[in-house]
Amino acid sequence: MKNTVTLLAILLISSFGFAQNGPKIEFKIADNTVDYGTISKKKDNGIRSFEFINTGDAPLNIINVLSTSGFSISSKPTESIMPGKKGKIDIKYNMIPGPIRKTITVESNAVNYEGGRIALKIKGEVIAD
Repeated sequence: MKNTVTLLAILLISSFGFAQNGPKIEFKIADNTVDYGTISKKKDNGIRSFEFINTGDAPLNIINVLSTSGFSISSKPTESIMPGKKGKIDIKYNMIPGPIRKTITVESNAVNYEGGRIALKIKGEVIAD
């Protein structure tokens, strides 16, 4: 009986460690992927946005946004995103004709992603006119 009570106490205390308190980032797009589709170099400016919301209970900080070649970060939040508030990260592709398969990495203090690092994927194809 003593062992059972001790085991239950340990399980109860350890379960509190799994509750994630703090900032949480949720992106509005499915699978954190922006699909450019098939676009024309002359008819598209290459700018897209990743919109998100802080679903946690603490301020969310976007520390850094790292892009791969071919992309630039047009804008990112510089202030903390309060719980329940929205933010966005704007990216611009340089519109080189051919397939697009890239990743943008967001570094944050979000507790719902390991190390606060979120991979955002970009796909599509640019056709030359």
